[in-house]
Formats: sequence, C-alpha cells, structure tokens
Amino acid sequence: MSPHLVLATIMVAALGSLSSVPAFAQGHMGTPQEQKACSRDASRFCRKELGNDMAVQSCLQANRAKLSRACSKVFQSHGM
Repeated sequence: MSPHLVLATIMVAALGSLSSVPAFAQGHMGTPQEQKACSRDASRFCRKELGNDMAVQSCLQANRAKLSRACSKVFQSHGM
C-alpha cells in the first residue's frame, strides 16, 4: 500500500468520530496514536472535508506548517 493511501486511511479513521461517516473496513485504520495525533488538526483545519479521506489528506498537507508536532510526525513516518 502506498504511503499516501496509508496516510489517507489514517486521517479518515482519525476523523471517524468527528463525522457521520460509517466505520471503515478492518485493517484500514491507523494506530490509535496516529488517529489521536491528527484528529484535532483535521477538525480545526479541514472541517469542510471531513468524510472525504483524500480531501482531508490534501487539506492537512496544505496546512502542514500549522499542524501539531504529533500530526506532523505521522506525515513524516509515512514518508510525506
């Protein structure tokens, strides 16, 4: 699985509790730590994109300079 797809699924999983999106398939969720690391940033910067995993990923990348240290590390850990 590509790093971009992995990160996108992490972001969507992180935002699952913030949106009305149904649960995702098993195995496509980031670790609980990764979800926690980016959920606040996604809610803060990408509220309009919640529920669209690729849009959330793009939004977070566009706001990379503003991300929390923890979320920024998630991106780094996936080579982004």
